[in-house]
Amino acid sequence: MQDETIWEHKFQQFLNRQTTEDAAHDIAHVQRVVANARQLAALEQADMKVVIPAAWLHDCVIVPKNSSQRSQASRLAAETACEFLSQEHYPPEYIPAIKHAIAAHSFSAKIPAKTLEAKIVQDADRLDAIGAIGIARAIMVGTSMGGSLYNPDDPFPSQRKLNDKRYTVDHFYTKLFKLESIMQTPTGRQEAQHRSEFMRQFLRQLGLEIGISYT
Repeated sequence: MQDETIWEHKFQQFLNRQTTEDAAHDIAHVQRVVANARQLAALEQADMKVVIPAAWLHDCVIVPKNSSQRSQASRLAAETACEFLSQEHYPPEYIPAIKHAIAAHSFSAKIPAKTLEAKIVQDADRLDAIGAIGIARAIMVGTSMGGSLYNPDDPFPSQRKLNDKRYTVDHFYTKLFKLESIMQTPTGRQEAQHRSEFMRQFLRQLGLEIGISYT
Protein backbone atom coordinates (compact mmCIF):
# COMPACT_ATOMS: atom_id res chain seq x y z
CA MET A 1 0.00 0.00 0.00
CA GLN A 2 1.24 3.47 -0.85
CA ASP A 3 2.26 5.96 1.82
CA GLU A 4 -0.69 7.62 3.58
CA THR A 5 0.47 11.08 2.48
CA ILE A 6 0.40 10.02 -1.17
CA TRP A 7 -3.12 8.67 -0.80
CA GLU A 8 -4.34 11.82 0.90
CA HIS A 9 -2.90 13.89 -1.95
CA LYS A 10 -4.87 11.70 -4.38
CA PHE A 11 -8.04 12.14 -2.35
CA GLN A 12 -7.69 15.92 -2.39
CA GLN A 13 -6.96 15.97 -6.12
CA PHE A 14 -10.08 13.90 -6.73
CA LEU A 15 -12.19 16.28 -4.65
CA ASN A 16 -10.77 19.27 -6.50
CA ARG A 17 -12.17 17.77 -9.71
CA GLN A 18 -15.65 17.46 -8.23
CA THR A 19 -17.70 20.62 -8.76
CA THR A 20 -19.74 22.09 -5.91
CA GLU A 21 -21.22 25.48 -5.10
CA ASP A 22 -22.00 24.51 -1.51
CA ALA A 23 -19.84 26.75 0.68
CA ALA A 24 -20.69 24.73 3.78
CA HIS A 25 -19.29 21.56 2.19
CA ASP A 26 -16.08 22.96 0.68
CA ILE A 27 -12.57 21.53 0.96
CA ALA A 28 -12.07 23.29 4.31
CA HIS A 29 -15.02 21.34 5.70
CA VAL A 30 -13.52 18.09 4.45
CA GLN A 31 -10.13 18.93 5.97
CA ARG A 32 -11.74 19.64 9.34
CA VAL A 33 -13.68 16.36 9.21
CA VAL A 34 -10.45 14.49 8.38
CA ALA A 35 -8.71 16.16 11.35
CA ASN A 36 -11.62 15.28 13.65
CA ALA A 37 -11.68 11.71 12.35
CA ARG A 38 -7.94 11.25 12.75
CA GLN A 39 -8.09 12.40 16.37
CA LEU A 40 -11.12 10.25 17.20
CA ALA A 41 -9.65 7.20 15.46
CA ALA A 42 -6.41 7.50 17.40
CA LEU A 43 -8.22 7.77 20.74
CA GLU A 44 -10.76 5.05 19.95
CA GLN A 45 -8.17 2.75 18.29
CA ALA A 46 -9.96 2.47 14.95
CA ASP A 47 -8.49 1.42 11.60
CA MET A 48 -7.02 4.51 9.92
CA LYS A 49 -7.00 2.75 6.54
CA VAL A 50 -10.79 2.86 6.64
CA VAL A 51 -11.38 6.08 8.57
CA ILE A 52 -9.11 8.43 6.62
CA PRO A 53 -10.32 7.60 3.06
CA ALA A 54 -13.94 7.68 4.26
CA ALA A 55 -13.44 11.06 5.93
CA TRP A 56 -11.78 12.53 2.85
CA LEU A 57 -14.42 11.21 0.44
CA HIS A 58 -17.59 11.43 2.56
CA ASP A 59 -18.92 14.43 0.62
CA CYS A 60 -17.54 13.65 -2.84
CA VAL A 61 -21.12 13.91 -4.15
CA ILE A 62 -23.08 16.96 -2.99
CA VAL A 63 -26.86 17.17 -3.20
CA PRO A 64 -28.38 20.58 -2.29
CA LYS A 65 -30.06 20.84 1.12
CA ASN A 66 -33.38 21.76 -0.47
CA SER A 67 -33.33 18.89 -2.98
CA SER A 68 -35.83 16.03 -2.69
CA GLN A 69 -32.84 13.71 -3.28
CA ARG A 70 -30.90 15.03 -0.29
CA SER A 71 -31.29 11.81 1.71
CA GLN A 72 -29.55 9.90 -1.11
CA ALA A 73 -26.38 12.02 -1.04
CA SER A 74 -24.30 9.77 1.20
CA ARG A 75 -25.21 6.64 -0.76
CA LEU A 76 -24.22 8.37 -4.00
CA ALA A 77 -20.98 9.54 -2.41
CA ALA A 78 -20.23 6.01 -1.19
CA GLU A 79 -20.69 4.57 -4.68
CA THR A 80 -18.59 7.28 -6.31
CA ALA A 81 -15.82 6.99 -3.71
CA CYS A 82 -15.59 3.22 -4.13
CA GLU A 83 -15.37 3.51 -7.90
CA PHE A 84 -12.52 5.98 -7.49
CA LEU A 85 -10.70 3.85 -4.92
CA SER A 86 -10.99 0.76 -7.11
CA GLN A 87 -9.64 2.64 -10.11
CA GLU A 88 -6.71 3.86 -8.02
CA HIS A 89 -6.06 0.31 -6.72
CA TYR A 90 -6.68 1.08 -3.08
CA PRO A 91 -6.41 -2.20 -1.12
CA PRO A 92 -9.73 -3.90 -1.90
CA GLU A 93 -10.15 -5.46 1.54
CA TYR A 94 -10.86 -2.00 3.01
CA ILE A 95 -13.33 -0.75 0.39
CA PRO A 96 -16.56 -2.31 1.76
CA ALA A 97 -15.91 -0.79 5.20
CA ILE A 98 -15.13 2.59 3.61
CA LYS A 99 -18.33 2.40 1.59
CA HIS A 100 -20.39 1.73 4.70
CA ALA A 101 -18.69 4.52 6.67
CA ILE A 102 -19.47 7.06 3.93
CA ALA A 103 -23.06 5.92 3.46
CA ALA A 104 -23.76 5.97 7.21
CA HIS A 105 -22.27 9.39 7.97
CA SER A 106 -25.33 11.38 6.89
CA PHE A 107 -27.95 12.65 9.35
CA SER A 108 -30.71 12.59 6.74
CA ALA A 109 -29.86 9.13 5.33
CA LYS A 110 -30.70 7.46 8.66
CA ILE A 111 -28.34 4.53 8.01
CA PRO A 112 -27.14 2.93 11.29
CA ALA A 113 -23.35 2.96 11.70
CA LYS A 114 -22.42 -0.68 12.28
CA THR A 115 -18.64 -0.41 12.67
CA LEU A 116 -16.35 1.63 14.90
CA GLU A 117 -14.90 3.30 11.82
CA ALA A 118 -18.34 4.32 10.54
CA LYS A 119 -19.22 5.71 13.97
CA ILE A 120 -16.04 7.77 13.98
CA VAL A 121 -16.64 9.25 10.52
CA GLN A 122 -20.22 10.05 11.52
CA ASP A 123 -19.06 11.76 14.73
CA ALA A 124 -16.30 13.63 12.92
CA ASP A 125 -18.75 15.06 10.40
CA ARG A 126 -21.34 15.95 13.03
CA LEU A 127 -18.76 17.74 15.17
CA ASP A 128 -18.24 20.10 12.24
CA ALA A 129 -21.95 20.95 12.35
CA ILE A 130 -21.79 22.35 15.90
CA GLY A 131 -19.71 24.84 17.83
CA ALA A 132 -18.29 28.00 16.26
CA ILE A 133 -17.85 26.36 12.87
CA GLY A 134 -21.34 24.90 13.08
CA ILE A 135 -22.88 28.32 13.69
CA ALA A 136 -21.00 29.80 10.74
CA ARG A 137 -21.99 26.93 8.45
CA ALA A 138 -25.64 27.12 9.50
CA ILE A 139 -25.70 30.83 8.69
CA MET A 140 -24.07 30.21 5.30
CA VAL A 141 -26.61 27.54 4.41
CA GLY A 142 -29.55 29.59 5.67
CA THR A 143 -28.44 32.63 3.70
CA SER A 144 -27.92 30.60 0.53
CA MET A 145 -31.52 29.37 0.85
CA GLY A 146 -32.84 32.91 1.25
CA GLY A 147 -33.52 32.61 4.96
CA SER A 148 -33.12 35.01 7.89
CA LEU A 149 -31.08 34.58 11.05
CA TYR A 150 -34.12 34.53 13.34
CA ASN A 151 -37.83 35.32 13.62
CA PRO A 152 -37.98 38.84 15.13
CA ASP A 153 -41.25 38.12 16.98
CA ASP A 154 -40.22 34.76 18.45
CA PRO A 155 -36.49 34.22 17.85
CA PHE A 156 -36.12 31.30 20.27
CA PRO A 157 -39.32 29.55 19.20
CA SER A 158 -41.82 29.05 21.97
CA GLN A 159 -45.13 30.09 20.39
CA ARG A 160 -44.74 28.85 16.81
CA LYS A 161 -43.74 25.85 14.75
CA LEU A 162 -40.08 25.45 13.87
CA ASN A 163 -39.12 26.46 10.34
CA ASP A 164 -35.40 26.02 9.74
CA LYS A 165 -35.75 26.65 6.02
CA ARG A 166 -36.70 30.22 6.87
CA TYR A 167 -34.82 30.89 10.13
CA THR A 168 -31.28 29.75 10.90
CA VAL A 169 -31.77 29.79 14.67
CA ASP A 170 -34.60 27.29 14.23
CA HIS A 171 -32.04 24.86 12.79
CA PHE A 172 -30.33 24.80 16.17
CA TYR A 173 -33.52 23.21 17.54
CA THR A 174 -34.45 20.96 14.61
CA LYS A 175 -30.99 19.39 14.31
CA LEU A 176 -27.88 20.92 15.87
CA PHE A 177 -28.78 20.61 19.55
CA LYS A 178 -29.86 17.00 18.93
CA LEU A 179 -26.43 15.90 17.74
CA GLU A 180 -24.86 15.85 21.20
CA SER A 181 -27.19 13.06 22.32
CA ILE A 182 -26.61 10.83 19.30
CA MET A 183 -22.83 10.94 19.07
CA GLN A 184 -21.45 7.42 18.73
CA THR A 185 -18.13 7.49 20.58
CA PRO A 186 -17.17 8.63 24.09
CA THR A 187 -14.63 11.09 22.67
CA GLY A 188 -17.15 12.45 20.21
CA ARG A 189 -19.78 12.93 22.92
CA GLN A 190 -17.36 14.82 25.14
CA GLU A 191 -16.36 17.23 22.37
CA ALA A 192 -19.98 17.64 21.28
CA GLN A 193 -20.91 18.75 24.80
CA HIS A 194 -18.32 21.55 24.65
CA ARG A 195 -19.44 22.68 21.22
CA SER A 196 -23.13 22.56 22.08
CA GLU A 197 -22.53 24.72 25.15
CA PHE A 198 -20.78 27.26 22.92
CA MET A 199 -23.89 27.39 20.73
CA ARG A 200 -26.07 27.98 23.78
CA GLN A 201 -23.73 30.81 24.80
CA PHE A 202 -24.13 32.28 21.32
CA LEU A 203 -27.92 32.26 21.67
CA ARG A 204 -27.67 33.86 25.12
CA GLN A 205 -25.55 36.64 23.67
CA LEU A 206 -27.87 37.00 20.69
CA GLY A 207 -30.77 37.34 23.13
CA LEU A 208 -28.96 40.10 25.01
CA GLU A 209 -28.27 41.99 21.81
CA ILE A 210 -31.83 41.82 20.49
CA GLY A 211 -33.50 42.33 23.84
CA ILE A 212 -35.24 38.96 24.06
CA SER A 213 -33.97 36.47 26.63
CA TYR A 214 -32.80 33.03 25.59
CA THR A 215 -33.73 30.40 28.13
